[in-house]
Amino acid sequence: QVQLVESGGGLVQAGESLRLSCVASGITFSIKAMGWHRQASGKQRELVASISSAGDTTIADSVKGRFTISRDNAKNTVYLQMNSLKPEDTATYYCAGGRGAIRRLGFDSWGQGTQVTVSS
Repeated sequence: QVQLVESGGGLVQAGESLRLSCVASGITFSIKAMGWHRQASGKQRELVASISSAGDTTIADSVKGRFTISRDNAKNTVYLQMNSLKPEDTATYYCAGGRGAIRRLGFDSWGQGTQVTVSS
């Protein structure tokens, strides 16, 4: 049974940083792409960042230069480092496990989400 457990969300002021973590179990983590999506109130879920099994990353234009994604296969953990946070980054952030090694194959497992709120 696949389980993805996120942590690290919270309430911060604009300009501050947060690091989200997602611990995976029930999957062969090292061979899977992983991703972070977010969904703001009233908006569709969007992919923020992804990392392939080989460590190649993609970052959404809206957060490029501020967010980075990384993984530690020894810990079955994927991270999202978020710097220079803006109020528009406020959303529920979801960790996602890929169907395969690369983002293009999509995601088929999801965490429960962690709330990030950025005040101005």
